[in-house]
Amino acid sequence: MDYIKHKVPPVREDRLMACQAYGGTCGDLSRDSKKGCLYASKRTFSQTQGCQLNLSLGMISSMRDAVMVIHSPIGCGGNLIQNAGINKVFQKLRQESAVGLRWINTNLSEVDVISGGEAKLRQAVLKAEREFRPSAILVFNSCVPALIGDDIDGILDDLQKQVSAKIVPIHCEGFKTKIQATAYDSVYHGLIRNLVGEDKDSKPAIVRTPEEEAEHQDVISKTVNLLNVGSMSRIDEEELVRLLKALDLNVRILPSYSHPDDYVYAHEAALNVSICATHDDYFVEHFQQMYGIPYVMRTIPIGIANTNKWLRDIASFFGIEEQAEKLIAAETAELIKAIEPFKAEFKGKTAFLTGGEVRILTTAELLHNLGFEILGLRGYHFDKYGEILLDEYMEDVPNSEKAIFNIGSGQVFEQANLLSKITPDLFVGHIGVNGSAAKQGYPIFPLFGQSDDYLGYKGVYEVAARVSRILKNPSFNKNLGSNTRLPYRDSWYEQDPFTYIDDSASIAAQIG
Repeated sequence: MDYIKHKVPPVREDRLMACQAYGGTCGDLSRDSKKGCLYASKRTFSQTQGCQLNLSLGMISSMRDAVMVIHSPIGCGGNLIQNAGINKVFQKLRQESAVGLRWINTNLSEVDVISGGEAKLRQAVLKAEREFRPSAILVFNSCVPALIGDDIDGILDDLQKQVSAKIVPIHCEGFKTKIQATAYDSVYHGLIRNLVGEDKDSKPAIVRTPEEEAEHQDVISKTVNLLNVGSMSRIDEEELVRLLKALDLNVRILPSYSHPDDYVYAHEAALNVSICATHDDYFVEHFQQMYGIPYVMRTIPIGIANTNKWLRDIASFFGIEEQAEKLIAAETAELIKAIEPFKAEFKGKTAFLTGGEVRILTTAELLHNLGFEILGLRGYHFDKYGEILLDEYMEDVPNSEKAIFNIGSGQVFEQANLLSKITPDLFVGHIGVNGSAAKQGYPIFPLFGQSDDYLGYKGVYEVAARVSRILKNPSFNKNLGSNTRLPYRDSWYEQDPFTYIDDSASIAAQIG
């Protein structure tokens, strides 16, 4: 992997041959993926899809002491308002002087589409520097300037000579890809090119004595970059930091809620620790190539089994397996005792999960170990990292190869049809689809929540406790399902839910 020398990263359809349309079983998906049969999968009808710009904003808008310049019509980025409160609170949990979201929209008009928006971009960047004096200015290139040909990089290269803030161009034009997760690559691409590494032209080199240098290298040898995601809570972070510090490791957290200065020495670490391959593969593979830093990226620490795998992978790198096993044994013994009452309560219950491929597979295993039968999963896309995790999931969960696996982002009509046929006791869903499932009467457990625990050993107990509360009182959603309906004809529910996916298996054979 060597894309950093280019101004724009490739889309995931090309880089990872990611699939965005599939209908079958877990076993079917694993076999088809290994045969290379997924890349050409497509729909003959598509309801909607996610916006790469919005996901890029969701990932990095939390950066402290930064200003975002969204080069677009006024509507783009409007969804940031819903994150303003929690963003400011979470920033202050890390730095009391943090001020929360700050962004400027260039407000491109119909006239700008004809004459170009470069002048407005210049004005916006200079305004951000003049009014806020930030450490970094994050410039997001949207669909419109990409279509009309604004020279974003040329303008920003020129402006960098006029401002003290580090300018970070992020190319996240939504129309270029159907795999929304390409947004993560766009953000990391901009950060690595513009923030990582000491600026020797503006900062004097640090001179250390031999003793100081030896101490510095000792610190680096025990330092890990923990790569968080925007869907993590601060409590999740604290749980993972607690576990890593129990192994006597130093932890630097990137990229959400980080400060631009955190990237200057981000390459001074012994190991990059990912919690989600979908999120982090672009970053960790470039860091390995550029700085020789290895990485751990097999799974996300959700549930006992996957938290154990995550810790063992880290411990194996540092040669502290014995220390890790003692930690795992102590944490697991305490947790198993605590969740035992929930297992009897959940026995015989069924669940369906939808969201990112990595998160749904690990959460499904967590629910299985709590007593649930997993009827199906629905991922937003699928690639080689999902294939690895799916195989491990099928090894760990008996008969899981027969469970439904649907791939598709934004196809709520497909989800509605599928749910009407398999009727789970619990729906575990990502933001954007929970409302639809609630209108069908299903109890909803959010796949993530920025104020709740999901990760590590503590997260297992918290998930069990919240699911228990939801299932004990599902009357609101049942009443909602009895008194509302989704905007689909009855004839649609009689069809195969994968009707509009090319080369998909019939669901009749899977659930019949």
